Amino acid sequence: MRKIAMLLCLALMLGLFAGCESDGAYVPTGDGLADYTQPSQQTKPTEMKAPGELETQKNAFTLAYYPKEGFNPYLCTNINNRMLFSLLYQGLFAMNQDYEAEPILCKDFTVSEDLTVYTLYLETATFADGSALTAEDVAASLQYARDSSIYRGRFDYVGEISALDASTVRVTTYVPYENLPMLLTVPIVKKDTLENAQPVGSGPYRLQSAASGLVLQRNQTWWCKAELPLTSETITLRTFENATDVRDAFEFENVGISTADPGAASYAQYRCDYELWEEDTGGFLYLATNSSSEVFSNPEVRKALTYAIDRPKILEKYYNGFGMISTLPASPNSPFYHRGLASKVTFDSARFEEALTRAGMRGTEIILYVNKSDSVRLQVAREIAQMLTDCGLVVKVESDTSANYREGLAMGNYDLYLGQTKLSATMDLSEFFAPYGALSDGGMSDEACYALCHDALENSGNYYNLHQAIMEKGQLVPILFRSHAVYGKRGLVDEMHPGRDNIFYYSLGKSIEEVRTLEGAAATTEETTEE
Repeated sequence: MRKIAMLLCLALMLGLFAGCESDGAYVPTGDGLADYTQPSQQTKPTEMKAPGELETQKNAFTLAYYPKEGFNPYLCTNINNRMLFSLLYQGLFAMNQDYEAEPILCKDFTVSEDLTVYTLYLETATFADGSALTAEDVAASLQYARDSSIYRGRFDYVGEISALDASTVRVTTYVPYENLPMLLTVPIVKKDTLENAQPVGSGPYRLQSAASGLVLQRNQTWWCKAELPLTSETITLRTFENATDVRDAFEFENVGISTADPGAASYAQYRCDYELWEEDTGGFLYLATNSSSEVFSNPEVRKALTYAIDRPKILEKYYNGFGMISTLPASPNSPFYHRGLASKVTFDSARFEEALTRAGMRGTEIILYVNKSDSVRLQVAREIAQMLTDCGLVVKVESDTSANYREGLAMGNYDLYLGQTKLSATMDLSEFFAPYGALSDGGMSDEACYALCHDALENSGNYYNLHQAIMEKGQLVPILFRSHAVYGKRGLVDEMHPGRDNIFYYSLGKSIEEVRTLEGAAATTEETTEE
């Protein structure tokens, strides 16, 4: 990551950032660089500020928000508004930058021996209005989230969600699920405010009206006393309607922290001095082959396709270096990413050329299908088309708008498609391989891989077997995982470690192991991840 930070600094100094655009299928809240594994921040300046000056700066700044998007965490997709949610709301658990779930509103929990029943006991917590958190609030929030477009994917294997008493919630799953807490980071709000534009949460700040508009006011009676990256008693919220105005206010006025998607058409270049962090989004960019393709029905050619993709070039040229290249379908930040297995794939176009030659496929015409509503993905598709053309194929890029893209995928009149989705924190791939799965286009469904997906959910040691099988099959070709940029004025925060979808991450100092009890047997997990 330090290498990326230096490259980004140089790029900014030279004014090289280019605008891109994100995708409707990827909900924004998504190496050639072996050390690119953790979100990082740039080096702080060596010059020292006077204590009074620093304290004034910390306690007088503004954050941006888009009023039309509201603050409902189950409905809002604007990334600047969502940046505020970790100050307003809390989940049963929070995700840190290492993809570890840590207890927040959950005091402790038990898991049935078959890993299908989670009984969660709640902290004695209160909402911003002073009312007590109850199991009914938690159950109602989880049920509401399950019906939302933002969170519904993580509930695919979740069955009953119920309040057993005032402080106990039970969640059942249809399959054994070892790491369910990784999915229970959903914001919990007071149940009678679920549909409000400004639901009531239990976070360290609360929304209040002031003469200047809305502010975030530090909750002096906050139920827990975690150390926060922000120390301000009051944070002014300023309304914006576009990313360029947010950037300008950051550079020339008092907006202190802002977040941006460097892969969006609306992305505005930041040219001033700043500190920089990255927020992992789980946004997954991949190629997928059509099993009916003349070229990619050949298993040797299909398996060699991954070597033809220059991932570092795509990351730097089209996503400004924000993200992580990946040869496995899991974020390199996650514990499910096996570096030894991933290292078996490097950019080596000659291997793909040789496979085409042996199969007698050189000069064959193919179609690469893409969603043109995402202008960046369209550019990436054209880049990949050139890579494959250089290897001996004749590639035509065909595109359609978001409104027609899904229908086009189902029709199957293509050899390859460039897809993008947002994977859950458990990196569940079931929808790629399930019969009629939501992501199983191009004949991706596979009974063996689907069974391996379930094995991986039951025991994370099995992700190695799943990823190895996917590499062997060759139909799903990972490219990269996307991240958001978080800009902060120097000296504004002492330290910040954004977790996934959780920019202002903080911990209560407890681990899952300290609060989990496995009923009837000792918990065992086979470790396969290499450091």
